[in-house]
Amino acid sequence: MKRDERRVVSPWNIANVLTVLRLVLVPFFVVCLFLPGTGWRLGALALFGVASLTDHLDGELARRYGLITDFGKIADPIADKALTGAALVCLSILGELPWWVTIVILGREVAITGLRLVLLRHAVIPASYGGKVKTVLQIAAIVLYLLPGIPDPVKWVVMGGAVVVTVGTGVDYVFRAVRLRKVAKRARGE
Repeated sequence: MKRDERRVVSPWNIANVLTVLRLVLVPFFVVCLFLPGTGWRLGALALFGVASLTDHLDGELARRYGLITDFGKIADPIADKALTGAALVCLSILGELPWWVTIVILGREVAITGLRLVLLRHAVIPASYGGKVKTVLQIAAIVLYLLPGIPDPVKWVVMGGAVVVTVGTGVDYVFRAVRLRKVAKRARGE
């Protein structure tokens, strides 16, 4: 293959199918979470766990096998936010998580997703190590809130860590986006 030729990757590859599966699992997770009983709660936890695993798996497969597509660049973060957002909102509706936590986390996620979409035509800012830690902390905190019988202080500490890292990585992402925009402007001679 010549240097300037690019391999065309079908948007319907395994990585993107896993992303779509994550989106499809969200409503089932929500229904299970609102149904009464420990069995339904554990069902919601299982669905959340499977959906969270697809988040790791789709990115790994896309990078390893060159399956990165524009669809995946847009759909993956949306699927991530749909899953964590649904979990946070539902936990707040159920009175198990303070609304301010949900608002702070979702506000950051919506703002950064919007910023990513704006920057998409210039470049993609890769996920930072802090962003990966943020995702792991958010998932861990949500899992603790979904598990029956976890003491409140344990849940609060992990969710508190998730909130701090979420805000910190959001600020870092904005600074990286501003730098990228300046570089892009200089490259265009503006």
